[in-house]
Amino acid sequence: MDLRKKKRIIWCIAAAVFVICAVAGSIITVRLYRQRKAIEREIASRDYSAMESFDTFRSETVEYEGKTYRRNSYVKAILLMGVDRKGPMTDTTPYGQGGQADGVFLVAQDTVRNTLKMLMIPRDTMTLITLTDLQGNVLGKDLQHLTLAYGYGDGREVSCERMTEAVSELLGGMTIDHYLAADIDVITILNDSVGGVTVTVPIDGMEKKDPAFVKGATLTLQGDQAEAFVRYRDIGEDYSAIYRMDRQKQYITGFFKSIKQQSRKNSAIVTDIFDSIQDHMVTDMGKEEYLKVAMDALGGGDLTDQDIYTVPGESRTTDLYDEFYADPDGLTVQILEMFYREI
Repeated sequence: MDLRKKKRIIWCIAAAVFVICAVAGSIITVRLYRQRKAIEREIASRDYSAMESFDTFRSETVEYEGKTYRRNSYVKAILLMGVDRKGPMTDTTPYGQGGQADGVFLVAQDTVRNTLKMLMIPRDTMTLITLTDLQGNVLGKDLQHLTLAYGYGDGREVSCERMTEAVSELLGGMTIDHYLAADIDVITILNDSVGGVTVTVPIDGMEKKDPAFVKGATLTLQGDQAEAFVRYRDIGEDYSAIYRMDRQKQYITGFFKSIKQQSRKNSAIVTDIFDSIQDHMVTDMGKEEYLKVAMDALGGGDLTDQDIYTVPGESRTTDLYDEFYADPDGLTVQILEMFYREI
């Protein structure tokens, strides 16, 4: 075969590949356009009047049951998120590929008393979240699972801002001061840095995940056991994400006991821990700020069940998903107790 014929064949192949790619790109573009328009139509048809009626904390003062409240300026609201992805969080990801917020916790940091309280927010809580297409173009807001808000971002700051916005929406417009998101790997790193966390297995069925997880057994979690204990749920069981929050609460209180014990041997343990997870977290706080949060947790009294709240509400099931609807009245009482003062 002469050289000219070979070149002709190569050009034909290259042209065919170009045409195939162009056609595939057009199909994807058309599909995304149709998907975007479908979402826009769905958003336009929604009635948000019930959701928008809960805007109690958008104003400077709050009137509740004949009393007036104002936000405590020295109590900071810090959103903590556990993201269901592994590996470092140093780089951004394409929209839709950054994971979801599998654990959502709002910390009330009293900077005067140096104490913490925590509000656990079910991942399946229904609230208004911002939707985007795969290019990051904002399509609008829709009533969706809170956990999904993180995915409509870049896996880093934009995702955290989407979650912060969604949680603020859920909390009646209350301002959230800071955020910190961490990946799955952090669970094992934190657990082993304090020598393990002692827990008691509360339910049947967890031995399917780990033979040591027999109901009633008390054990000190090591390595991957910590992630298994905190995250395991039977997805075939209704409300499994809600039920595991009791285990998460037990683990959190156990972790604080362990880190206090270890701090007696190593006064720099908090700094050492944060140094070890730098690549696995994203935050808008400076180092001195998040270290202050951790030191308040370490220096205050033991974090007990009474210091950890759970958003009140009602769980429902659909044909496809579990859904959780917050109770505005009960949530108002919790927010006032954690972040406000009577005037």
